[in-house]
Amino acid sequence: MLRLPYFEYRSPRTVGEAVDLLATSSGEAMLVAGGTDVLPNMKRRQQVPTTLIGLRRIAALRAITNAEGLTIGAGVTLTDLLRHEKVQAYGALRQAAAQVATPPLRNMGTIGGNLCLDTRCNYYDQNYEWRKAIDFCMKKDGEICWVATSSRRCLAVSSTDTAPALIALGATVTLTSVDGTRTIAATDLFRNDGIEYLTRRPTELLTAIQLPRVDGWRSTYWKLRRRGSFDFPVLSVAAAVKMSADGTVEAARVVLGAVASRPLEIPQASAALIGEALTDETIARAADLVAQPARPMDNTDFALVWRKRVARDFATYALHELRGNDVRALRRRIARQLL
Repeated sequence: MLRLPYFEYRSPRTVGEAVDLLATSSGEAMLVAGGTDVLPNMKRRQQVPTTLIGLRRIAALRAITNAEGLTIGAGVTLTDLLRHEKVQAYGALRQAAAQVATPPLRNMGTIGGNLCLDTRCNYYDQNYEWRKAIDFCMKKDGEICWVATSSRRCLAVSSTDTAPALIALGATVTLTSVDGTRTIAATDLFRNDGIEYLTRRPTELLTAIQLPRVDGWRSTYWKLRRRGSFDFPVLSVAAAVKMSADGTVEAARVVLGAVASRPLEIPQASAALIGEALTDETIARAADLVAQPARPMDNTDFALVWRKRVARDFATYALHELRGNDVRALRRRIARQLL
């Protein structure tokens, strides 16, 4: 049986109390909301904080407000997010949240927790004894990346479902510390490093996600995984387009997930769509551009060459859906093939 290491648990009631605790923790504290990622990691000794700061009692983090767009508290559970009527207009976010894990885990897991999800790797996501037997990796306790032994940085993969969707939707996030509050684009929350994968400072708490008004945008999210539920993505595509009355794309964003240590925006693919109708030729050209920067490593499920090829296919499916094609049967067929 895997047991949790010893730790002190603190349960603040306000954001102010939480950031005060972070400021005085000397970097040895971690935040926990639903605990669906942090607690299993602690059992495997991937993370061993001396203090856990629980966020579940902070009511301000569980609110969803609808003013200029939508503001979602970082402590809103994925289940509550899916139940909120205003979220239905943000198709990519709704689809991404609905495909996270299983219903019991979505009842516990939060949007902020999924956004800040730890990076994953077959060599890292093992128990302590397994990792010790092969020698530890640079992400925890070691000095080498077992995915690419000559690499100078950790190649663990970003496996958050909601981050690609939020980036495609043009979301921003609010970070709060004792020094004040700052708001950054969701894409700027991440860096392409398997260890230091977030730009959030150790003393900062992610408090909210802001979504702009829909204003004619359509969006979707496609996820590749071994099983039809529960699994982390090994490839994902989030796409959003804004179309004029004559069917011409006025603006677009395409984002790849689970092929690098951060979600990857593909500006070349977005640019190829703007000013064009979503014809088969336009979609094929954009899908080719999506596949080019996809360089998956051999540290998750499925063959890496196949995952790169499927990036083109999933981008095609996503853009066909945004064009208005009925892809429900295709989604079901893909799910059956992977079971």
